[in-house]
Amino acid sequence: MAGGVWGRARGAPVGALSLTALAEGIRASQEQSPGPPPTGPQPQPQELEAEAEVQAATPTPEAEQESGASALGVGSEPCSPHGTQEPAPEGPYQGSWDEGALADLALYTAACLEEAGFAGTQATALTLSSALEARGQRLDDQVHTLVRGLLAQVPSLAEGRPRRAAVRVLSALALEHAQDVVCALLPRSLPPDRAAADLWRSLSRNQRVNGQVLVQLLWALKRATGSELEALAATRALGEMLAVSGCVGATRGFYPHLLLALVTQLHQLARGARSPDSPKVWAPTHRGPPHSHASCAVEALKALLTGDGGRMVVTCMEQAGGWRRLVGAHTHLEGVLLLASAMVAHADHHLRGLFADLLPRLRSADVPQRLTAMAFFTGLLQSRPTAQLLREEAILERLRTWQQDPEPTVRWLGLLGLGHLALNRGKVRHGSTLLPALLGALGEGDARLVCAALGALRRLLLRPRAPVRLLSSELGSRLPPLLDDARDSVRASAMGLLGTLVRRGRGGLQVGLRGPLRKLVLRSLVPLLLRLHDPSRDAAESSEWTLARCDQALRWGLLEEVVTVAHYDSPEALNRVCHRLVQRHPSHVHHFLSQAQGYLRSPQDPLRRAATVLTGFLVHHASPSRVTQDLLDSLLQDLGQLKNDPLPTVAAAAHVTAQQVVLLARAQGRPQGHLLLRLARWRRAQPARQPPVYDDSPFQRRSLADRWGCPGPRGT
Repeated sequence: MAGGVWGRARGAPVGALSLTALAEGIRASQEQSPGPPPTGPQPQPQELEAEAEVQAATPTPEAEQESGASALGVGSEPCSPHGTQEPAPEGPYQGSWDEGALADLALYTAACLEEAGFAGTQATALTLSSALEARGQRLDDQVHTLVRGLLAQVPSLAEGRPRRAAVRVLSALALEHAQDVVCALLPRSLPPDRAAADLWRSLSRNQRVNGQVLVQLLWALKRATGSELEALAATRALGEMLAVSGCVGATRGFYPHLLLALVTQLHQLARGARSPDSPKVWAPTHRGPPHSHASCAVEALKALLTGDGGRMVVTCMEQAGGWRRLVGAHTHLEGVLLLASAMVAHADHHLRGLFADLLPRLRSADVPQRLTAMAFFTGLLQSRPTAQLLREEAILERLRTWQQDPEPTVRWLGLLGLGHLALNRGKVRHGSTLLPALLGALGEGDARLVCAALGALRRLLLRPRAPVRLLSSELGSRLPPLLDDARDSVRASAMGLLGTLVRRGRGGLQVGLRGPLRKLVLRSLVPLLLRLHDPSRDAAESSEWTLARCDQALRWGLLEEVVTVAHYDSPEALNRVCHRLVQRHPSHVHHFLSQAQGYLRSPQDPLRRAATVLTGFLVHHASPSRVTQDLLDSLLQDLGQLKNDPLPTVAAAAHVTAQQVVLLARAQGRPQGHLLLRLARWRRAQPARQPPVYDDSPFQRRSLADRWGCPGPRGT
């Protein structure tokens, strides 16, 4: 019998051999080969057959209980060292005699099980174990060799029942020896191996073993810190398994742990240099995960989310560019924040588990793990039920501690967390704690911190009973400088905060209250008008939105003119705006001109020309009694320098504006003698000042009207 079994050509069909014949062949080959004498009583073939039939007929309750055990209780130990030290054979004839025999054993076992079910597979596993133990060896020590034999033979097996039978053998091994099976399969995932990928997917489809295998892969991923090749192999295997429909159900109990492990790995990849030995391209015939390690981790993460009903989370991340940010060296934490926000909106059933898993990671010594946990923690604070898992005082204390950290990234996350708390109505009483921290951050040198503080203040204004008057007073001296900040993002955020403040305080502005908000608006009008021509499109659009809020609150009736100036740079529209402002706020004309004068020396050509044109219209509509001679002299001096500007349009506009300043200076002459008589005669003698005429701007913005299919204003 032995010669009939082991002497056959490898890969040839052997038919449906009985389990008893298989055991006899194993024993016969063991008697012919040198080895240690067997110890203990030897099972007889009849006993093996009887035991196999019993196992095939009625699975024991113990086996059912063991197969249904929680995946968390399996595989807490590291993989055996021999699982990664022995190279995988490239062909069926490589390796020692024992390895070749075991490879044949795996093939023939698969052939025997073409018509066997799961119970028959269990019986075969028992037969293999008994045969190997009869030789003085445990199956644990031979699983790696058996799996390598399967890998060598699977490509030669036909699709259908033979291959499914081989897969059942692997599943039976994985049920009892998941850790060894995973360690044996992982080395064949690099370079990508079609047979290994098929086996991973087959393990994923088996509901009785997929949970145990996933746990082992998770531990392999966590142990692979510092070894990118090992981490990549585990990531590829996870991607293969999670891509199988229905596999994610096996992750119950450690879903948050797996999600955080994948996201943290992306952070580690973003921070560290990739290994030159890491494979970048899959085999041409393999339709699998994409090329890079980071892309494999992203695909595994997508599969994890999609399989658990989080398809909207994946869609939101794609639309917001979240996946691209996750793999970026400088944008990873932004991607984590986007992922947390998407999960708050579309996958709230996992938030409590995630929040619980995050807490110990916040104190981790590993920097990528700690920062990733901080970003997730910050994002999850948007969920009110999740934030209530901790006491409000504990969350605030943690965020305030982060703000004292020397690392700007940690302070940035703390500010974002405070902003999320500001949206929670349950945190109203902490306004006295939030405001000082947010206002103090407006003086930070890092643009991320300033924008985070501005965004948090906007959220604070959106909640009921927002402290509008208090914020108007506190921002009176802090906000105007930020409207002219050199950083584009800071300017845009500052203008947006001002617009939100005006919208919330509209009631007080409409009844004419001369409070701090009205002073802040009038102090910001000239910067807002000039920033309509800001080179940063975000800043220009934010300025337009804020001016529209001001127009509505102060009832200027200039919304059409503001939009026309913003999109067409129309001098006629700007003339009407200046005329209305001078009429409504004559006492502020001197201040308006002083502010515009500061922009005459701007290094940005669009702002320098816009300031020149705005000054000309303000001077034209100003009353001589509202402007001092010193200011006019100073304006003439600056305009004189602009007449030599390298940009011809700026020089031409400066010439026109200078004429308006001269006319206003002449109009300031006082009549002598009887006051009323002289004044009447002087007014009749003075010619009316002609409005300035400016050429079209070379910096005209492209209007969105063409996109909407609407014609632009006439005369533009």
